[in-house]
Amino acid sequence: MESSAASPPPAPAAPQDDDDLRGFYFRQLIGSQTTRIVGTVTVIAAGIGGAIAGGAAVGAIAAVAGAIVVLIVCLIMANGRAQTAFYQVYATSRKLSYNGGRGSLPPTCELLRKGDRRYTERSLTGALPGGPNGTLAHYTYEEETTDSEGNRQTSYYHFTIAYCELPQMAQFVQELVCHRRSGFRFMDSTEDKFRKRQRVELESEAFDKHFESFAGEHDDMNRVRQIYEPTFIVWLAEQAPKNFEWDLVAGALICSVKGQLDSTAELDGMCAAAGVVAKRLFGEAGESFGSQAVAPTGA
Repeated sequence: MESSAASPPPAPAAPQDDDDLRGFYFRQLIGSQTTRIVGTVTVIAAGIGGAIAGGAAVGAIAAVAGAIVVLIVCLIMANGRAQTAFYQVYATSRKLSYNGGRGSLPPTCELLRKGDRRYTERSLTGALPGGPNGTLAHYTYEEETTDSEGNRQTSYYHFTIAYCELPQMAQFVQELVCHRRSGFRFMDSTEDKFRKRQRVELESEAFDKHFESFAGEHDDMNRVRQIYEPTFIVWLAEQAPKNFEWDLVAGALICSVKGQLDSTAELDGMCAAAGVVAKRLFGEAGESFGSQAVAPTGA
């Protein structure tokens, strides 16, 4: 005799992004006994309340609105469960430790010091696939503003960060950043008068069009320029993830892109990009100090 209990929906294949699991968890929630009970009570209560307040037509509209609210709540819950499940599966498949709560990163570079509040979410720690040991995380900083009428507003800025400790690099260069160009090139010389950091001048139109790079005030510019070999410049301009930037500060490498990456391909690409930068840095430093002294870990 067959069981009368409803069979659970089949588990999906290994997800490639958090969207792959949203439908699975939505169907699971909609089909649960708890949802049916809560949904029925909500629809009946809304219908009765609407009918008392405005008649049968209003009651019918209120009942439909109640059903829609139940569906929206289920969709929101399914989205959260799908995201958590995806990152757990990704962490397991890549042998990384997963932390779904909020955390923090050392405020080593300007990005990690911005805002009134800053935190990481969905952190993955270990030997990053294609990269060095480190942490891959969604990072957010918040800025609060107040208008002329005293109303407070919070703006949220989201990034995906690959953070790696490379203490061996501190003896080679103290600070080196490579950011997407944000200003006009004809303003470079004027802006540089107000900076302590040194602008890295390279004989590459492609690099100069898309990037700006700065070294520490006392760093050796010959060493810095050697890092930017032609193949590395081409990789940055043509193969690096969209909006990819990086900072090397006191032995910490911080690679970042705007937005929260949420697919296997994007996360793997971010880790691999951090690996490309780390290997290039170690490669050039190894020629100066010996490859054993600055060998990367996990890259």
